[in-house]
Amino acid sequence: MKTLTAIALAAAVLVSGSAFASADLAKKNGCAVCHDATAKKMGPTWKDIAAKNKADKNAEAVLVAAINNGTKGKYGKTAMPKQPKAAADAAALAKWILTH
Repeated sequence: MKTLTAIALAAAVLVSGSAFASADLAKKNGCAVCHDATAKKMGPTWKDIAAKNKADKNAEAVLVAAINNGTKGKYGKTAMPKQPKAAADAAALAKWILTH
């Protein structure tokens, strides 16, 4: 029983630790300037992004591409410019955003 409790505790620490690490990555890379988990800022919330991409099997790759290449908005204008500062963390950020 003690082993099972220790494993469960270790798993909880790992999961919560990765959530904090990704929130820190979002701050480090400047994502939090335009985005927030639930409050609308210049860009959509991470919750809205996750909901929009929920049914897409390739959602993680789509978000990585958006981070690395930027996105187009209405009338072909740039909605989000490329984020070269975040390129190394794009995969971790995409995974984290999709957990919202």
